[in-house]
Amino acid sequence: MSVDERYESALTVLRAAAERGLDWFQKASLDVEHKGDGSPVTAADRDLESFLRAELGALFPEDGFLGEEFPETPGTSGGRWIADPIDGTKSFIHGTPLWTTLLAYETAEGVQFGAISCPATGQLVYAQRGKGCFDQAGRRVSASKKTDLDGAYVMASWLEQWPLPLIDQLQSGGTVVRTWGDAFGYLLVAQGHAEAMVDFEVSPFDIAPMPVILEEAGAVFTDLAGERSIYNGHSIGAATPEIHQALLARLQAASQS
Repeated sequence: MSVDERYESALTVLRAAAERGLDWFQKASLDVEHKGDGSPVTAADRDLESFLRAELGALFPEDGFLGEEFPETPGTSGGRWIADPIDGTKSFIHGTPLWTTLLAYETAEGVQFGAISCPATGQLVYAQRGKGCFDQAGRRVSASKKTDLDGAYVMASWLEQWPLPLIDQLQSGGTVVRTWGDAFGYLLVAQGHAEAMVDFEVSPFDIAPMPVILEEAGAVFTDLAGERSIYNGHSIGAATPEIHQALLARLQAASQS
């Protein structure tokens, strides 16, 4: 077994939630509301989070739960589940298949388990600390070994958040910048299909699975200050330390100019 029984049970719940999300995705129409910050939300977001809360709560009643759509539920175990029922709601609404469902388990020692499910493409990556990173078929996956930004694929959720001179600088140097963003970008990095993913504005539930997934795939995860945290509102995942350091230096220099 590639993960412990506890996380195997969580994966079963995640797969069921993903199928539930796919049913919503295939509906002809979906009512869209907007939250206080202007971001969209649908009945599907709320339904999937309610499902994850109920199923994981039944299995692990002592654990807490932090999600995007409802208030946090405290626990007594010292650990909590962190979930984003639909990461990429705008993609979901517009029929783009790159939305994902995210699940992580965090203790005082950090994130111990993480999973990214992309139901519309049939992809899944998951990892437990010290156990490796695996795909939907249980095959071990690993990040790219590329060490040079020249020719590297760098993902982003929103190009408008990037300093435009930096995009020109990267592209003129041979870096390929693409907006296969949100959690799907991190999935590509973990599987070795891209070299980096950058987010300038994220919440913990957007990136909670990423530290353990990327690190178990042999990649690097930090925020844009170089700290290994999911709580500072930004993040960068890179395939190798060399790519990470080169990209981080460019990003930090651009933010100071």
